[in-house]
Amino acid sequence: MPTYYQDTIVALSTPSGEGALGVIRLSGPEAITLVDQVFFGKDLSQQLSHTLHFGTIRDLEEVIDEVVVSLFVAPHSFTKENVVEVSCHGSSYIIQRLIHLFIQQGARLAQAGEFSQRAYLNGQYDLAQAEAIADLIAADSAAAHRAAMYQMRGGYSQEIQRLRERLIHFASLIELELDFSEEDVEFADRTELRQLVEEILQKIAQLIQSFTLGNVIKNGVPTVIAGKPNVGKSTLLNALLNEEKAIVSDIPGTTRDVIEDEITLDGTRFRFIDTAGIRETTDTVEAIGVQRTYEK
Repeated sequence: MPTYYQDTIVALSTPSGEGALGVIRLSGPEAITLVDQVFFGKDLSQQLSHTLHFGTIRDLEEVIDEVVVSLFVAPHSFTKENVVEVSCHGSSYIIQRLIHLFIQQGARLAQAGEFSQRAYLNGQYDLAQAEAIADLIAADSAAAHRAAMYQMRGGYSQEIQRLRERLIHFASLIELELDFSEEDVEFADRTELRQLVEEILQKIAQLIQSFTLGNVIKNGVPTVIAGKPNVGKSTLLNALLNEEKAIVSDIPGTTRDVIEDEITLDGTRFRFIDTAGIRETTDTVEAIGVQRTYEK
């Protein structure tokens, strides 16, 4: 396994702020050694991968916190490096003390996304799978979760890999024909080659189309409520959201700006957008609202 990094990084893996627990992750060749220097309990260097160990972390004689340490010995970890996850109490003070202590021992504060970057560079994931991790973390609907899980588990990557292998196979046959061009021998089936090229072009077109669909699933399906003034657009929005989001009155042209909110229906997120009523108007402000309606 190639190693692209020689240093050890540390970062908070759980959301910042107070909570019951916080998880601090270290990854790198010295991750286990760095934690072992300040961990009082078992000798972590002698423990098996995928094991949990209770003890205290101390700065000299001062006990900072009681923790549970999770060990993942290379290459059996997310980054394929030595990884240690320290579960501590979720006090911001405790978390900052522990991170600072690990940095004093020789770790470096991780850059944004660096754990996933190391997983990619060390061959744990391909680029498509690594990108899907961010989508999975940000997924806030069942549809977005399904799409991210499919991509992270290698769904797209496997399809592309199969096509790539077939294309390489045909390329080798054509090169073989070139080597024996004077013999007038065909090694590659031209019909099968054309079918493969058409299949690849079709798959590329599907991937391009899926980009738009994926963005819609991730960001919410934009759904515009449009129509003439006073037909109940704002009333419909309020009913869908079950709250008084938009002002409702019997005066035409009440809604002049775009109002939107989100709702999840059957696992898919929708962005419902209330707009100004469409009509000819001499009111400058209302005319701007009508133009925005058309834009939406």
